[in-house]
Amino acid sequence: MEFEQVLKGRFSVRNYQDRPIEDEKLSKIIKAGLIAPTACNYQPQRIYVLKSEEALAKIRGITRCAFNAPVVFVLALNEEEEWHNPLQEGITSGQQDVAIAATQMMLEAWNLGLGSCWVCYFPNGEVDKAFGFPEHVKSVMLLPVGYAAEDAVPAKGHMEKRPAGELLKVL
Repeated sequence: MEFEQVLKGRFSVRNYQDRPIEDEKLSKIIKAGLIAPTACNYQPQRIYVLKSEEALAKIRGITRCAFNAPVVFVLALNEEEEWHNPLQEGITSGQQDVAIAATQMMLEAWNLGLGSCWVCYFPNGEVDKAFGFPEHVKSVMLLPVGYAAEDAVPAKGHMEKRPAGELLKVL
């Protein structure tokens, strides 16, 4: 698929077919997250692949935002490995690094004919505990992935974009 088509066509899918994802496609999505650029190449992102019946039942019991996808990625941050800005206390790269990995995975999924949905609406600490994450690893987001259901459509207003003049400033 042409990259611009991937960027313009992708939307958040909240309804999936009951169809497994082929291992080859799943591997490509995972690779997209693993090769993502990170600050100083510290690579603090952690990618958990929830695809067993047990893991999917557990995440679906915690949040309705798994949307019955056949695979749900939990993207997490190893806080011991994130970059810290030496010029400004309290500024770190971890959240951005995880977001870059998630974006690459989300776009690769769309490129492969799969839908996804960026999810931040879930009890992070409950997910961390349920899946036994170490104390220094914190979930940041969920990424349900699968084949979009026939009736899956973009949310109202998704394709509407504000004028560039409101968002872009050249100084």
